[in-house]
Amino acid sequence: MTKFTKIEVSSRAKAGKGAARATRRAGLVPGVIYGAGQEPVLIALDPRIVYRELHKSGWRSRIYDISVEKGASVHALLREVQLHPVSDAPIHVDYQRLAAGHKVHVEVEIRFEGEEVSPGVKRGGVMNIVRHTVDVVVDPANIPEFFTADLSKLDFHDNVRWEDLKGTENVTPVQHDNNFVIANVAPPSIDEDAEAAEAEATTEG
Repeated sequence: MTKFTKIEVSSRAKAGKGAARATRRAGLVPGVIYGAGQEPVLIALDPRIVYRELHKSGWRSRIYDISVEKGASVHALLREVQLHPVSDAPIHVDYQRLAAGHKVHVEVEIRFEGEEVSPGVKRGGVMNIVRHTVDVVVDPANIPEFFTADLSKLDFHDNVRWEDLKGTENVTPVQHDNNFVIANVAPPSIDEDAEAAEAEATTEG
């Protein structure tokens, strides 16, 4: 079942820089909901909502159930957050309205498990995380919250690839190579000078 994060926003009557500044002076963040062949809706929301969502992992694929005052709720993705260059305070947010049957590009987070029991890591290898997210095309009804990568069986030179991820049903990766690497284990590096010195010392002994 698709999970929704419910948020409440208010509507804005006017567009433009002056209206946006007025919204910020009132302590709110101006924003817009666009897409799905409908007219954009100008909104304003509490900056604490924006901060809260940005500090959660996987916000780029989270579906929001946005209640605009007394109107019908809208399902949307948080597409862009503009931040103040000095204070990092949110100054504008863009939400993309979703419509069933209209596929969207989504960046989905990968969650990793089992690294602590990986045979390669236990033997001193280094776990290389190649990708933390994957861009996919998916129907809004099937947007995954995250993918899961199991690292528990990786030894030296082993990989986790796209086909190994859990939760990829009903999605198509944007990358043309459909079985790209997500993570791998590299053997421990050898200090050749130290190894030669040790061999020489052993020979002399």
